[in-house]
Amino acid sequence: MSAEKKRYEFVIKEDSEKRLDFLGSKGDPAKMNWVQGNRKWGTVICPDTLAVKTERAVTGSGRLYESYRFTNITAFPVVLQETDVGIYVTFHDNYEAASECMERRCHTHLFCGEEAAYIQAFRMGGRPPHLGLQLTKGSVISYSVERDEEKRSDDRGDFILHPSFPLMEPGETVEIAWELFWFEDQKDFEDQLSEKGEFPFVKAENVTFFPGEQMKFEVHIREKADGAEVYAEHNGEKIPCRIRVEKETITAKTAGDTQEEGEYRFHINIDGKKTYALLYQCAHLDRMVHRRCRFIAAKQQYLMDGSPLDGAYLIYDKEENRIYYSHLDDHNGGRERLGMGALAALYLQRNEDRKVYDSLMHYQRYVYRELYDRNSGTVYNDICHNNDWHRLYNYPWMAVFQLEVYRLTRDRSCLSDAFQTMYHYYRLGGDKFYAIGIPMTELLDELEKAELQKERDLLKECFLKHADTVWQTGTNYPASEVSYEQSIVAPAVSILLQAEKIEGKGIYLKEAKRQMKVLELFGGRQPDYHLYGNAVRHWDGYWFGKRRMYGDTFPHYWSVLSGVAYAQMYEVTGEENYRRKASSSFRGCLNLFGRDGSASCAMVFPKSVNGREAGYYDPWANDQDWALYYALKYREITEG
Repeated sequence: MSAEKKRYEFVIKEDSEKRLDFLGSKGDPAKMNWVQGNRKWGTVICPDTLAVKTERAVTGSGRLYESYRFTNITAFPVVLQETDVGIYVTFHDNYEAASECMERRCHTHLFCGEEAAYIQAFRMGGRPPHLGLQLTKGSVISYSVERDEEKRSDDRGDFILHPSFPLMEPGETVEIAWELFWFEDQKDFEDQLSEKGEFPFVKAENVTFFPGEQMKFEVHIREKADGAEVYAEHNGEKIPCRIRVEKETITAKTAGDTQEEGEYRFHINIDGKKTYALLYQCAHLDRMVHRRCRFIAAKQQYLMDGSPLDGAYLIYDKEENRIYYSHLDDHNGGRERLGMGALAALYLQRNEDRKVYDSLMHYQRYVYRELYDRNSGTVYNDICHNNDWHRLYNYPWMAVFQLEVYRLTRDRSCLSDAFQTMYHYYRLGGDKFYAIGIPMTELLDELEKAELQKERDLLKECFLKHADTVWQTGTNYPASEVSYEQSIVAPAVSILLQAEKIEGKGIYLKEAKRQMKVLELFGGRQPDYHLYGNAVRHWDGYWFGKRRMYGDTFPHYWSVLSGVAYAQMYEVTGEENYRRKASSSFRGCLNLFGRDGSASCAMVFPKSVNGREAGYYDPWANDQDWALYYALKYREITEG
């Protein structure tokens, strides 16, 4: 770190077994403990065939060095499976009130990149210093999570890093070592990673690609490498790459355009130091949307005359090849699943497709029969006008659906319905609620074009009152279904930016920029298509998935709410970096959609969660179509 930068000092407290009780920075007014969890930082799990010795010390450069030495104490060779050994790194990543989170919690972004593994932990409010971890010896290949399930969605859990071990001969020792360091911002973090000459730091502008785009990324090193090997693997085939070495940067590209969909794993070996980049090739967006809408129409619509579910778009179970319904909130016939109808309506505005059109009209009849009251504007939680839970989130989703059907059919009653839906939302106290996906600028524009000025003025007044509440509340965000989360902050930024578009006073934009800095901290930049551009979320696999498992969901489709906020910021300010961020966010969820038009509601990313094997795409297509909807809605940004 250069002399101009502020130097932060570590404050640590250890127990008798060299585990950390406290880690903070000297002079931090919040006195944040960065390593608070259910288990102590540095706790090791390993078989009794190994002995472990832990060392910890502050280096001359002010970093905190940690070493874990594992020795085979048997008379026989030892072979370890991936999760046999784990080291707890209990970054304080859980959710309480926003006022607590801003200063005393962190977003943790992990990259288990073999010999170039690292972790980037941002204080949730954005005030430096932030905490980084850089592997200096050994290899880390995955992580698991141990959660307190009594805290439900508010606890991300304790992280457990899994090192990679060779076959260990009797008496052999393997060392895993890293250094912890304070950093100011993203650039400072990247600079400090690159200061270690033997550490190849992989950096990319994008990790998900459309046909015709060339896959590429950079590897940053401190000094010019004498030897660099990069190659890709896809479906077991080795794909050669071209590399260019220039000063401290190695640029790697595939030899030509990649066309086949799926995962491409790039193996990187820089002077014997191994890491990787995990990139993804998807289909053209139009093709993805076409086959998804066809799949919904063919396989996810229930058809049974006389049934309340007749016409409904329901969950599809890919394992059992059939639709699924339960009155359980997140599995029912309404709520988030309105995204299937919104996607189909948007798709049909750009494409003639009789099968999908007929399906959508049947779905619309279902929605108006079972989920909506045109007289009052009430949105119901499930069939039969059921409102056991009168949920405000449902209102903007219904309005989006109605607005897209209006744009498709030009049936003015649908536009009036969209107005009535949002007006009723505000009569129910929606101006104090941070709902997802409020389409206010679009709705006001359509009302004005249709010369429904009275309705437009009423709704504008309600919405600006809402925006004023968000502006006055600032970052002291109200709790919702999760105490503090990305899908509270992203709607706040969106509401402010839409108010700026409507009023143009500048005060909303100023506050949106301030809160945008908080939103950006949820997103990672690791060179892995599951992680890059995707916001931290870690509960959706339990509520919406078949496996009913908590744990990091990378990706989860509501990550695109960050992309919507970035896109709206780009539209208001023209700042190019937000266009790029929006594109990465929208692309980051496209791996949830299969070649056959099937989909997954979430990818549960860790190696295991509470001892249960994870690392899987959930077999349920449930509510993920909002990701494809927004990718198509902002098509020019997504593809650009």
